[in-house]
Amino acid sequence: MPLTDDWITTPLTADLLRGALDLERTEHGLLPHRLPARARAQCADPQLALAEAQPSGVRVVFRTRATAIALDTLPTKRVYAGAPPRPDGVYDLLVDGSPAGRTTVSGGNTLTVDLATGATEHRAGPIGTARFTGLPEGVKDIEIWLPHNETTELVALRTDAPVAPVPDRGRRIWLHHGSSISHGSDAASPTTTWPALAAARGSVELINLGLGGSALLDPFVARALRDTPADLISLKLGINLVNTDLMRLRAFGPAVHGFLDTVREGHPTAPLLLVSPLLCPIHEDTPGPSLPDPAALGEGRLRFRSAGDPAERAAGKLTLKVIRAELARIVAQRAAEDPNLSYLDGLDLYGEADNARLPLPDELHPDAATHRLVGERFADRAFAADGPFADGATHG
Repeated sequence: MPLTDDWITTPLTADLLRGALDLERTEHGLLPHRLPARARAQCADPQLALAEAQPSGVRVVFRTRATAIALDTLPTKRVYAGAPPRPDGVYDLLVDGSPAGRTTVSGGNTLTVDLATGATEHRAGPIGTARFTGLPEGVKDIEIWLPHNETTELVALRTDAPVAPVPDRGRRIWLHHGSSISHGSDAASPTTTWPALAAARGSVELINLGLGGSALLDPFVARALRDTPADLISLKLGINLVNTDLMRLRAFGPAVHGFLDTVREGHPTAPLLLVSPLLCPIHEDTPGPSLPDPAALGEGRLRFRSAGDPAERAAGKLTLKVIRAELARIVAQRAAEDPNLSYLDGLDLYGEADNARLPLPDELHPDAATHRLVGERFADRAFAADGPFADGATHG
């Protein structure tokens, strides 16, 4: 049945959205942000602005009898100059918690990025529509997970029956912060990023502050974590500090302590899990920065290489092995005063044997199968009966 203009249009408001920390009114509608305005004002980095406005983990949630739904959106699609075209962002539909549909939205704005120079070009495009029809009769809870890797302005929600907010289900809130892998880079869809998969297995409500290229121990991010209500918190730190060659070992340890101290100001006893980087062979022993491989770009492929020198470790440059050792040391040091702080070695989620079987396609980011592997392993360790996020491990 086609959607028509006489169907019900419901204003998109905060009570119909989950996973966003801020909502910005735009010319076209509502733009979800994963960092609050105060945090965004403290950093002009375009990479961070792009990452936090991509709604990884953000979903439109409502209760309805509708059998057909249309969500009008204005996406902004990334194009990397010289690289293969990226697929359109995916919208996942859940009905009463179960997968029930998947679609994309054509059109939208285009942001072209030149990886060699960092230059960008923005071209405006038309609004599109994500449609879901043939849904089951009767009252049901709907979740539309927005594309994890595509900035999405919400324009209108149209249905063939009224909608209402879903009452609080009493599920624990899991607040996670990490890099592009946590953000969902190269996952198949928004519900199959590794944090989304782990949240589903753990029956928790996810707030995903995975920020591609931007997990850099920024104080404003720590304050955002501090000020966000949550029952469970995890921080996956390290790889972006190597990617960007941002700091040396002397600064890294105190920065981690300060980040943890700030988070603890708002969540003094909540289970807090510090996760070190997954295996990334190009940076295990070689510092950053990470740069696009020009030879691969010349072949129309995107691949990264390490531009550092292993000899620079002596001067305090960071590698993943150095970071894992330092994070484990920091957790052990703080254990006496913070018994609810735990450490998870990223190699337990993706290590050498996994890399031999499921190599990183671009040398930095996992594919869809690896996202599933990491999500399952994280859930098995964190949400196990003896894990740091075991049911009942909510301390505020």
